Amino acid sequence: MKKLTVVLCIFLVIGSMAFAQGSTEAAAGKSNLRVGMVTDAGTIDDKSFNQGTWEGIKRASADYGLDAKYLKPAGTTEADYLKEMGNLVDAGYNFIVCPGFKFETSLYEAQDKYPNVKFVILDGEPHTADYSTFRIEPNVVAVYWAEHESGFLAGFAAALQLKDAEFGFVGGMEIPAVQKFNWGFQQGVKYANDNFGTKIVMKQENNLYQGSFDNISAGQQIAASMYDKGVDVIFAAAGGVGVGVINEAKNRVAAGKTAWVIGVDVDQYSEGLMSAGGKSVILTSAMKYLDRASYDMIKAELNGEFPAGKILHLDATNDGVGIPVNNPNLAKSVTDEVAKVYAKMKAGDLKVVAAGDGLFK
Repeated sequence: MKKLTVVLCIFLVIGSMAFAQGSTEAAAGKSNLRVGMVTDAGTIDDKSFNQGTWEGIKRASADYGLDAKYLKPAGTTEADYLKEMGNLVDAGYNFIVCPGFKFETSLYEAQDKYPNVKFVILDGEPHTADYSTFRIEPNVVAVYWAEHESGFLAGFAAALQLKDAEFGFVGGMEIPAVQKFNWGFQQGVKYANDNFGTKIVMKQENNLYQGSFDNISAGQQIAASMYDKGVDVIFAAAGGVGVGVINEAKNRVAAGKTAWVIGVDVDQYSEGLMSAGGKSVILTSAMKYLDRASYDMIKAELNGEFPAGKILHLDATNDGVGIPVNNPNLAKSVTDEVAKVYAKMKAGDLKVVAAGDGLFK
C-alpha cells in the first residue's frame, strides 16, 4: 500500500521556498491555472484545517494572479464531495485541493473521472471504501505530516513553561492524524518529566475524543468539565470542537481564573486573544504547515514540477512541522530548549514514535 511513499525534502522549508527566483518569475506568467478547494465538515474559518489550507491558496492566488474559489458541500458523503469537485471542474477549475482524509474515496473516483485536473489531498491518499485498493494516479499528489513530532514539541514546551500542572487532551475524530498529535504530545510531556524535572500529570479521564470536528458546544462542555477537575491546559486537536475549548478557556480567564489551551494545525494564538492587544489563552500550537503545502503544490504546478503520483511525508527533517516561531506566552528559556530538541529531532537523534505504547495510564 505504501510502495509509492517517498520523502521529498524540497518542500516547506522555513523561511524559503523550494524553487529559484527565475522559476518563480516564469510561473507568475502562467495564467491558465484556476485553483479550487472543497471544504470538509468544518467551515472555511475553522481556525484549523480548512482555513490553513485556504490561506495558502489565497496567498498563491495573490502572488501569481490566479483565480481561486472554494465550495462547501451540503454533507460529508463521498457523493457530496464528488458533486462539488464536479462543480469546480465544470466551472473551469483545473487544480483542486482536498483538505483531509474524508476525500480519500471520492478522490479515488475523481482522479479517473477528471484526468486533466490536478488534485492535492492533505492527510490522505485515494483508496476504495473497503480499503482493499490504494491507487494514486499521475494527476494526484498526497501529503502527510508527522503530527506526533509537532505534538511532542508542543507538549514539551508546555511542560517546561508550567512545570507543575495537570494536562488534558481533546481530540475530534479518533483518526490517525489526531491520534498521532495525542501520542506525540504525551511523549513530549514525559520527556520533560524524565529529563527536566517537570511534574506534569495527565489522567486518562482527561484524554478523550469527542467524535467530530464541528461540534463547538460539545468542545466547550468537555473543556468546562476538565477545567473544573483541575486541568490547567488542554491540547485541543479537534477543529471546531477545539474552538469550543478555546471559548471556554477565554470565559474562565475573563472571570479571573487560569486556563490554557494548546492550539493545533496552525498558530491559533490570535484565536485565543481576550481582546485586541490583550492576552491570549493559547500557550503554543502544534503546527503542520498546511498553508505551505497548498501554496507549494500550486507553485510546483506553475513551475512544471508537480510531484505527479507521489506521496509526500513532511516532518522535522524537512521543516514540515513545529510550533510557532513567535510564542508570546512561552519564556525564552523554554523556546531555547525547544529549539535544541527540534535540532535533535531534525538530525535523527531523537525519535518520536507514532504509537500510543508506554504513555500516561
